[in-house]
Amino acid sequence: MDTKITLPQALKAKVMLWTDVSYHDMEEIDKMQSIPDLESVICSVFGVDLPEPKRGVLLELYVQAVLFCRERSFKKEQTSALLSIIKSIHEANIETPLNNIDQCFKYCKELLLCHSVRRPPFSINLFSSEEVNCILNYIHNSYVRHYKLYKYIFTPQVRLDLSLTYSGIPDQDESTTKDSSAPETVPGKTDSSPQTQEASIAEPEGDTLGSKSELKSLIEKEVREQMLLVSGQLDQQMKEIVDQHSRVLKSPPLNHKAKK
Repeated sequence: MDTKITLPQALKAKVMLWTDVSYHDMEEIDKMQSIPDLESVICSVFGVDLPEPKRGVLLELYVQAVLFCRERSFKKEQTSALLSIIKSIHEANIETPLNNIDQCFKYCKELLLCHSVRRPPFSINLFSSEEVNCILNYIHNSYVRHYKLYKYIFTPQVRLDLSLTYSGIPDQDESTTKDSSAPETVPGKTDSSPQTQEASIAEPEGDTLGSKSELKSLIEKEVREQMLLVSGQLDQQMKEIVDQHSRVLKSPPLNHKAKK
């Protein structure tokens, strides 16, 4: 029975049949043996126009992929397809500074599936099942393991500016100051000495300073609790990422066989 393979519409639209690197480009790449020459040709083919260190990191990613293909004796069309796959995974990773490693790894497996099963016009069998497993391990070890470094270099940094606003507290302080600053009068007795007036003014100022100190302590306590909560959540997320990577390493390799 023929196995039916369904792919997302967005993925079908992005199936790459050596469009990033043409056959002529691959001939030029195959002629180059030294690393600087490879970087020069790849920079021209992909149009890499980035400042350092982005330029050097991206060129090294592509050069290592070409060397990997040479070690495996891949054909020109296989090398071209793998370069396009790595380019697409990298672009998907740096689209956002947020964590999208699961989506990128799933996208990688779908692209490999598109290039390992003959289902025209949406897929082509460029790679065998053994080559797919080898490529998947290579991408995982060379890119997915270090995806945070690529994301840090190629995406804008996100900073959190925390500001706290408490409504009603300034009015409370003003009303307290006004009430406390009013001198206490006794019927039939008045005291207008300077010492008495200074004492009556000093008392509300001390109360105001005390209330501000208590408010400051309360705010610091709340901020500490919030920071501890956020830190705990980040630690939990890091633990989940490590667990996911461990499960990926322990999962059985892909075994795609095209059935006619």
